[in-house]
Amino acid sequence: MTSTTGLLAATAVLGAGTFAFRFAGPVLRARVTLSPRVERLMALAVVVLLGALVATASLTEGHGFAGVARPTGVAVGGLCAWRKAPFVVVVLAAAVTTAVLRLLGAH
Repeated sequence: MTSTTGLLAATAVLGAGTFAFRFAGPVLRARVTLSPRVERLMALAVVVLLGALVATASLTEGHGFAGVARPTGVAVGGLCAWRKAPFVVVVLAAAVTTAVLRLLGAH
């Protein structure tokens, strides 16, 4: 099998698998009932996974610590979001905070 053929086959298999997972959700939702406890745990799992993603993206760069500027910008953006600021304000506050700290020499 050539590399092009293998790449096309892998793409087709991954596409079919993705479609199957997306299709199975609505189809099986009517057939599978979850207890309220499991539904609550699933909701908490989503929050934990998103928190881990934010922590990883804001605290690390490559294989090391990202520096002080990026986590501070994320914290300022999070504070603005918590205070229910508009999304544009949240993004701009985080970006400006990070940029100013990097301009001042913090990395």
